[in-house]
Amino acid sequence: MYQTLTFLHSILRWLVLLSLLYSIFRAYKGYFSSGEFLKADNAVRHWTATIAHVQLVLGITLYSQSPIIKYFWNNYDEAKQSFDVLFFGMIHISLMLLAIILITIGSSISKRKTTDRDKYKTILIYYLIALVIIFIAIPWPFSPFANRPYLR
Repeated sequence: MYQTLTFLHSILRWLVLLSLLYSIFRAYKGYFSSGEFLKADNAVRHWTATIAHVQLVLGITLYSQSPIIKYFWNNYDEAKQSFDVLFFGMIHISLMLLAIILITIGSSISKRKTTDRDKYKTILIYYLIALVIIFIAIPWPFSPFANRPYLR
């Protein structure tokens, strides 16, 4: 089960990134062209948040099953000395949770805004900050914090 969760979490990462990038692109384009907030823009906003939430549920499930995390919590004093273990035990989950919270808040606030320009601006700000946090928290193969392959 752990291997399946790891694979799904790794694959869904790309969908989260693509949906965030697409949402940010649409928000940028709509904001700077003073375009009308279309039904498609609302759908992209909604589906980006939904995909991020599915990834969060997968991530929390994976967190509860991971042998690295079990080692981290059972041997905290020793485990915190290894930055790789500390990254997955605390940093990764904290940053990703923060990013999902920002996506959720941005999505929620934007749908309550009355002007189209404010809707685009809200999505642009919240989703862009979340994307930066996610880029930092992903264990890329080139990351100085912790690295994993592009697909697991």
